[in-house]
Amino acid sequence: MSAESPVQWTDPERQRLEELVAATELAWLTLEVDVETLRVEIDNFALIHHQLLGPLYARLDELDALVAETVAARTGHPEDIRRAADARSRVDELPDLDALLADLPPELAEPEPPRRVRPGREAQRIYRDLARRAHPDLSTDPAEQQRRSAFIARVNEAYAHGDAGALEELAEEWSTAPEAAPAPDAPDRLDWLRQRLDWLKAKIGQLATEQVRLERSAMGELLMLAPQDPDGLLTELAEQLLAKAAERQAELDRLLAPVPDNGGDHREPQENPTMFTQLPTTDAASVPADALLLDVREQDEWDAGHVDGALHIPIGEVIARIDELPEPDRRLYVLCRVGGRSAQVVQYLVAQGRDAVNVDGGMFAWDAAGRPMVGGGGRDPFVL
Repeated sequence: MSAESPVQWTDPERQRLEELVAATELAWLTLEVDVETLRVEIDNFALIHHQLLGPLYARLDELDALVAETVAARTGHPEDIRRAADARSRVDELPDLDALLADLPPELAEPEPPRRVRPGREAQRIYRDLARRAHPDLSTDPAEQQRRSAFIARVNEAYAHGDAGALEELAEEWSTAPEAAPAPDAPDRLDWLRQRLDWLKAKIGQLATEQVRLERSAMGELLMLAPQDPDGLLTELAEQLLAKAAERQAELDRLLAPVPDNGGDHREPQENPTMFTQLPTTDAASVPADALLLDVREQDEWDAGHVDGALHIPIGEVIARIDELPEPDRRLYVLCRVGGRSAQVVQYLVAQGRDAVNVDGGMFAWDAAGRPMVGGGGRDPFVL
């Protein structure tokens, strides 16, 4: 090198910072791609998990509720009634799938199976390069930051779909974008390098925290059991759920098996009031107009339609709120939807020495008998 040749690095601190920033930037970009890849994999795994296993979980919850309700109906014990109410509260009421599909157009009635997305290496390479060149924080100008944010949002969307072709088009689009960093020989380059290094360290810390959060999420921990074979893991989980459902069904069948009682009387599942024939029972049409009524349905059922003036205490709260019931010497008529839950409550109240009567058929029978109802918020009442 001649004496006239310019010396590229005259400041050792600046050269060290240049190298340190470059190395830290590489670590940041690598971690950002890893975290975003993990997020995409978890999101797609969760989608397929819910689509494939959701109905099995729902069926298992329903069987759990039926078993608990049958046990509560047999014993009438307060704790069993509470457990039955808790189990039922965990069951999401699902619409009739066949009825819904019948109203859908053919192209929607048979949706395509979910497509697993896993960004390939080429997509990761392009994503890393675009993040390095187009990140909003590379500029200090508000307008430029806004433009870069909009562009990176498009990049993230393409990466989430693993679309390498779309990423290549975005890379070509950005190839003419100006760089916002100061030039290597700019006076403010050293200050920018220091700020850049601080920013990169903060970003790496945030990404590391997010990576831990993702890995420790429910779906993340599940995926980590078999990261190389998620489909095999889903198959194994489905088999486990089917086995549990078979066990619950067998238990329910055993509980519902006819058992001689009081000369051949048999007990049946909840929501079938014949199992409570030994309890005080009346039909809806015979309930006096001035009767004291207790409705033990859930809030949404009550809001849909109820008897004006009735006391509303959901079945799961009856034991805790028993002091709110009218005086023990007055007869109390108990209602639910069809008479199963109300029979459980009547059985409990009678055991407590109260004068309680189950309304056979519940609110469906009440509505069929033409008895008056009101709806929540002034809406037309109906039985839910």
